[in-house]
Amino acid sequence: MIIEEVEKLLNDYTRWLKDKTILKQVGKDWVEITTPHLDRHNDCLQIYARKEGNGFVLTDDGYIITDLVNSGCPLESPKRQELLKTTLAGFGVQIDRDQLVVHATPDNFSLKKHNIIQAMLAVNDLFFLASPYVASLFVEDVTNWLELSDIRYTPNVKFTGKSGYDHMFNFVIPKSRKQPERIVQALSNPKKDAAEALVFKWLDTRETRAADSQLFAFLNDSNVSVSHSVIDALKNYALEPVLWSQREQAKERLAA
Repeated sequence: MIIEEVEKLLNDYTRWLKDKTILKQVGKDWVEITTPHLDRHNDCLQIYARKEGNGFVLTDDGYIITDLVNSGCPLESPKRQELLKTTLAGFGVQIDRDQLVVHATPDNFSLKKHNIIQAMLAVNDLFFLASPYVASLFVEDVTNWLELSDIRYTPNVKFTGKSGYDHMFNFVIPKSRKQPERIVQALSNPKKDAAEALVFKWLDTRETRAADSQLFAFLNDSNVSVSHSVIDALKNYALEPVLWSQREQAKERLAA
């Protein structure tokens, strides 16, 4: 893919973010920011900003954690708490009484806004299937499979993209004599919006990695089938979609 086409895609994405973002004054101190990013209910994610000294505080007002708990996904277990804190730490996001919070300056406001939105999406996706009907988290399943398959990896790696935004990936498998660097992302809810967000992360990040780096997207098809349009969209941008039910087909390439 030529660089001009990638540049246009990134510019189109940035323009879409700006055009679809809506601001609303809430009370005296807060501004509600409605973004075009969708949660698992297909509702637009919202964050709230308030002036604090010479900077700003941004919060989700407790929406993500409260929604998960109300949907039957308790987060009290030490393992889930550890996973939650590790995920948030990767984006520089704190948790305060169930609220996701970041502090920003005028200079890094856009970056911090990006980080808290990405953290909301990541936490939402991590626990999407963690309900009374599902025994484990999908990312845990992928972790266990990598370890049982003797595939070495580094978890929760953050890369800075060409845009200057940070992007978190679940696993990175280092380069070997036989294979290039392989980045692995687990999508527990592999719908169109999740695929588009992953494509942007990869396009923004790819130029900062080795030219032959590859990204494998593990798609959870345990309970529902994955749309062919999602698979085709990932392939069109040089990602490697791997259905969870067919994971053994990728084992040799990841283990080498």
